Amino acid sequence: MKILLLTYELPPVGGGGGRIAQDIAEKLAQRGHEIVIITSHLKGLAKKEKTFGGIDVIRVPSMRREAFRAGLLTMGVYILSAFWAGIRLTNVWRPDAIHVHFAVPTGALAWALSRLKNIPYLLTAHLGDVPGASPEKTGKWFKWIFPFTKPIWRDAAKVIAVSEFTRQLALKHYPVDIEVIHNGIDIEENAPKEIKVYSPPRITFAGRLMKQKNPLQIIQTLAKLKDLEWEYILLGDGPLRAEVEAEIAKYNLQDRFTLLGWVTPEEVIENFEKSDILFMPSLTEGLPVVGVQALSMGLAMVVSNIGGFVDLVNEGENGFLIDNKDDYEKVLRELISNPEKTLSFKKASRKKVEEFSLEKIVTLYEKSLVEISMP
Repeated sequence: MKILLLTYELPPVGGGGGRIAQDIAEKLAQRGHEIVIITSHLKGLAKKEKTFGGIDVIRVPSMRREAFRAGLLTMGVYILSAFWAGIRLTNVWRPDAIHVHFAVPTGALAWALSRLKNIPYLLTAHLGDVPGASPEKTGKWFKWIFPFTKPIWRDAAKVIAVSEFTRQLALKHYPVDIEVIHNGIDIEENAPKEIKVYSPPRITFAGRLMKQKNPLQIIQTLAKLKDLEWEYILLGDGPLRAEVEAEIAKYNLQDRFTLLGWVTPEEVIENFEKSDILFMPSLTEGLPVVGVQALSMGLAMVVSNIGGFVDLVNEGENGFLIDNKDDYEKVLRELISNPEKTLSFKKASRKKVEEFSLEKIVTLYEKSLVEISMP
């Protein structure tokens, strides 16, 4: 089967949504499917390459300057560039189906190519491309682009949401059939050599430093735990980087925090293997890939009681879902002070990740793509 994968972000550009797109493509290619990816270019990357197990990757101009930051202009340039690249490609290579990640902006590209070339598309919606999911980030955009997004959802041959929370939020705006297929991970490839508790305990975060991820709450909470021994590894970069550094200095925690900046997905896994607790007090989340990665590497979970985090935590077994920000201190103190409990949680997370096996998830996607490609 020939599959054209459209995704605005693909490692090393962007976050978890691009990573899951890559993982699915790799597994489909291993099963014998022919795949071409059209994604965004970033300075320093090849414009065309054969990678990810023989997959052709075409990176088109987008005026993007930073791996972790995107704007309406870069999205618009990507759509135009990718549209012409898609036209040229499909004139000589006829895909059986299009798989598109992100209704906004990539969905507009899939819709246009589908209409012109009569190729069905499967839409995978992540949380950020659903109206109301991240009002502080995309609220202004959706005020005027929302009417233009309706055909993207309506004309998709099939729509997938990465979590039940994302599905329910999307249904408030788009009256279409939506299925749920969780983000997944190769649980054999991403397995810790051993599960143990480090001394001092290592707490970690991975993601963009932006309001949605609520990184300042991390520092404010841990400042109340200065009487305990711990260290914190912060993986990621973004517009709040300077504020994060200032907040760390404000509480004199420079010797406790390590800021590694923007890292590769492989480096995320490497750091998770050396950590004990994932602490992410996010304000909104779909089904975060870093959360699934944390499960696979056997981390105890201390996360906000929102969105897709609910799918990742068995309360009191492998982690805690927090509603009140003051409770972060309470549960972290409990885990830091009780290595036996932390070890139990870590082992439970490794068991929990079996629900998110990438092989099972790719089988569901493969079935969907075959179904929409049949006349």
